[in-house]
Amino acid sequence: MSVDVSAVKKDADNILQSNKRQMIDENNEVAAKAQKVEVTEDLIERKNSVKRRPFVIMLGYLGRNYFGMQINRGTKTIEESLLSALLKANFITKEQFDDVREIKFQRAARTDKGVSAVRQIVSLKLPDNVNKEDINEHLPKDIRVFGIKRVTRSFNSKNKCDARTYRYILPTFALAPEDLNFLQSDQDEEIVEEIRLSQLSEINGRPYNEFRLTPEMIEKLNETLKLLEGTHNFHNFTSKTKPLDPRAKRYIIHFRCTEIFTVNDMEFAVLEVKGQSFMLHQIRKMVSLVIGICRNIVTNDIVKDAFSLEKIDIPTAPGLGLSLHFVHYGYYNERYGTDGFHETLDWNECNEEVEQFYKEYILKDITDTEISEKVMFNWLASFLTPKRFAFKESVATAEYIL
Repeated sequence: MSVDVSAVKKDADNILQSNKRQMIDENNEVAAKAQKVEVTEDLIERKNSVKRRPFVIMLGYLGRNYFGMQINRGTKTIEESLLSALLKANFITKEQFDDVREIKFQRAARTDKGVSAVRQIVSLKLPDNVNKEDINEHLPKDIRVFGIKRVTRSFNSKNKCDARTYRYILPTFALAPEDLNFLQSDQDEEIVEEIRLSQLSEINGRPYNEFRLTPEMIEKLNETLKLLEGTHNFHNFTSKTKPLDPRAKRYIIHFRCTEIFTVNDMEFAVLEVKGQSFMLHQIRKMVSLVIGICRNIVTNDIVKDAFSLEKIDIPTAPGLGLSLHFVHYGYYNERYGTDGFHETLDWNECNEEVEQFYKEYILKDITDTEISEKVMFNWLASFLTPKRFAFKESVATAEYIL
């Protein structure tokens, strides 16, 4: 049988050409992949090398659904949400999200679980094109960025802060005086509890929610609040801080009742406290002590005892009514606010937007929750009992003092 040599040669040429095309395609594919990797790496490199400058962000948030301000991986916090929004808006990288030290991230004040803030400040390094609209687009409605400003290179929102102002909103029935004469009797504890609950439920023969402060009560309230002003040893107003620990010394600039208002027939009071800095639970324990004095559970002599080296049991008032309202930068504003390059950090231009958020989210949540869940009423019944505010231990042991 004869073989068609030309046909075999043609088939061989076709196979050779096919192999060449396949090799070219494979080489092109490899080259394309390499180019894609190179472009991606170049983009990442350029993104990481974006010029970043020191900025501050002023934001507000409703703390109800969060485990505090400070980031804590695996839990829902305000900082986690803010950083996530910055990442989605391409203002920080994944590496910076994972390690905020790369962008010099710092909060002005910590807020505990459930505590809200009207004007919280964070400092960090961001690109020049940062804007609040893009950040807010990726934030939940209960967290809002109100303003962003350039600051000096060495600015630190915590260290440059002169003072912080908090407000505590409470229903005024919490300040109604109690008649504790029944405690002198030899009645059973259950009967005593029933008498006290009856006193809490009805004040002067009317439902507790209809209670109203008189001018004399407001005067006594402000006199009591004033007792906590000045520099004192606040070791009894926090936990795990011993009497001679220098960190227990705190300066309270003012503490006063600034407003009385009514919501759904329940009266509320606004207590405003301004201080250089505060310890964990300090404000809530200060409020608790004031309530105890106003209710006649203790006399105002307890204040002097609380500032002594003795250890006193002071209950912690509910966190519901507490919110951070202002972070003050008086020295910075005076030194740099008028230098022609930087702005003051008073945020007056944001007041309207801030107040709207405060009323719609924070204030509404505080009053609605108090009315529906009786947070303060239940706390008074369960925690602020006449047996509280007792001396817990003596200062006789050096271990306790130091």
